[in-house]
Amino acid sequence: MANILITGGAGFIGSCLADKLVEDSDNFVLIVDNLLTGHMQKLPSAEYKNWRFIKCDVNDYADISSIFYAHHFDYVFHYAALVGVKRTLDNPILVLRDIKGIENILNLSKNTHVKRVFYSSSSEVYGEPVEFPQRELTTPLNSRLPYAVVKNIAEAYMRSYKQEYNLDYTIFRFFNTYGPKQSRDFVMSKFISAALNNQDITIYGNGSQTRTFCYIDDNIDATVNAFKNNLCVNDVANIGSNIETSVLDLAKIIVEIVGSSSKIVHLPPLQEGDMTRRNPDNTKMKELLNREMTVLKDGIWKVIQNGNFGH
Repeated sequence: MANILITGGAGFIGSCLADKLVEDSDNFVLIVDNLLTGHMQKLPSAEYKNWRFIKCDVNDYADISSIFYAHHFDYVFHYAALVGVKRTLDNPILVLRDIKGIENILNLSKNTHVKRVFYSSSSEVYGEPVEFPQRELTTPLNSRLPYAVVKNIAEAYMRSYKQEYNLDYTIFRFFNTYGPKQSRDFVMSKFISAALNNQDITIYGNGSQTRTFCYIDDNIDATVNAFKNNLCVNDVANIGSNIETSVLDLAKIIVEIVGSSSKIVHLPPLQEGDMTRRNPDNTKMKELLNREMTVLKDGIWKVIQNGNFGH
């Protein structure tokens, strides 16, 4: 029996990871979340008996330490973080507090003999890109926004705890993952919701900024394979598609798929936080996934069919 902790497990990606891990009866999954942006309805089905939820703030040492010492985890997925471009820009101090949570998780992991810590980093560590594709070990980390800086600091913590305490880690840098459980303030679900309701789709700037969109099943299958097969140990992997799509083209694709009468409306560009391009080298991701990635239009259909859009 593997004893697994998922922090941020009531969030989008964390809850989907929990869904996958509880399918294996050899896993016991403890999910913690402070429910600031997570939701109870995203937790795994009650039909599975090998998981438990505890409301907890990982940035509070007393709160999270009691959980560690009571359960003695084999593996930790540290996915708790304040997320969302606008939310993180509006709340920089709240973002920086996540550094305390990273310290708490790593100190408790090394003191309780956790075998490996998996960390959800972000494409944001690359800042405004200077090289394509964006490679794990060669692209300069030139970010300056608090959210990106925290992710970068966390990666340094992972490497340092390996060097000083021999605590194994795996860093996943997520690139624009989307799926049915994603909240409505992220670009994919926001556009789909607007299109389904024939409302205006708003875009910051001219929409030429590109992203690569990764369907949630691809993210989860790749990361769980790294866990189950002992891959990407003490290493970093970009987790995302390598097919660029402009934000304007994404809006047009969604309008076409839905058959919507929505109009695309351009807003002034964001002053910061809206990078011009994203395109990872996803060689490691493809090796971890070991199958074809989900085509964008197929993924959009899955979100429409399985997301709770009130239709």
